[in-house]
Amino acid sequence: MTVATALPRLRPPDSPADWRQRVARAFSRAAPRYARLAVAQCALGEHLWSRLPARADAILDLGCGPGHWSARLAERYGERCAVAGLDLAPGMLEQARRRHGERIRWLCADAAALPLPDADLDLLFSNLALQWCPDLEAVLSELHRVLRPGGRALITTLAPGTLAEVSEAWSRPRRPAALLGFRDGARHASAARLAGFSHVDIEATSRCFHYPDLAAVMASIKGVGAQTARTGARLTRADLVRAARRYEALREPAGLPVTYRLLTLELTR
Repeated sequence: MTVATALPRLRPPDSPADWRQRVARAFSRAAPRYARLAVAQCALGEHLWSRLPARADAILDLGCGPGHWSARLAERYGERCAVAGLDLAPGMLEQARRRHGERIRWLCADAAALPLPDADLDLLFSNLALQWCPDLEAVLSELHRVLRPGGRALITTLAPGTLAEVSEAWSRPRRPAALLGFRDGARHASAARLAGFSHVDIEATSRCFHYPDLAAVMASIKGVGAQTARTGARLTRADLVRAARRYEALREPAGLPVTYRLLTLELTR
């Protein structure tokens, strides 16, 4: 981890197209090491597994990354179920194809413009992708469009308060980069109802993960692609030392804490 790239750069720029391009590049670069470092992301996805319906014939894994959940869904529902994995990052889809083959249909596209016909899916599964979408209303409208009547969207995303310890460690004497402005449950509920979903259920939970040092904390975020290149003042070695000292003040017996405020959405068309 270099000093100049120590903190994840997560705030979208003014241009949505530029933001999507930056996100795609960041996650493509992280793709080869994602499976090794995404411990928290995989653990949080388990919140959706118990909510899966008994049967589904057509499924989309939105923000599929290297295909972990796509493959598990294909195994769970069997050969009669058509499973597609969609991601904005070509590098993630290359890893998905290499790991899981062509049994799953891999799509490179934006969540706000899904390359699927109307009423095409029984189930939409999405683990920790929605927070990267700048236009929440457009995405949820698309999800409603591609689901069949009675179809369900099962989604995890992040709420305000996520990575609070990281923000605290880097907040003084100056904040070299801003964390993504996470949206709360009320905002998601409003957008889902506006999109036309007949049933909206949102559960808020918290999970705390622990890491041995600041380098491991930042690898768990930056190392899975949760940062985008941005111009600005370079961090100095003194900045890094101060951040490490502030984080050490938060240390718990299990290690340095990283808290995720999780929203689990279950939306029925």
